[in-house]
Amino acid sequence: MDDLSECQSGDRKLITGAQIRAARGLIRWSADALAESSKLGVATVRRAESVDGVPTITEANLAAIRAALEAAGVLFIEQNGNGPGVRLKDRK
Repeated sequence: MDDLSECQSGDRKLITGAQIRAARGLIRWSADALAESSKLGVATVRRAESVDGVPTITEANLAAIRAALEAAGVLFIEQNGNGPGVRLKDRK
């Protein structure tokens, strides 16, 4: 599924490898830190973020990555005409 317009499918909230890389940059996490937080192997994290589109990892692993990043304060922005993205939650 390379078409970013199909990133949202039912209740599944798929994110892209580019969003994962950007999210890690925002919170200054290494791939090792994300792997530890998501309880996945670092190879899985690196494989997920090696593509710009939706990674070809299991949905459960992608959900674990997303949950770990969201718990750290990342908000995922859906495709909205300008492409998917990330930002930090308001820390108020």
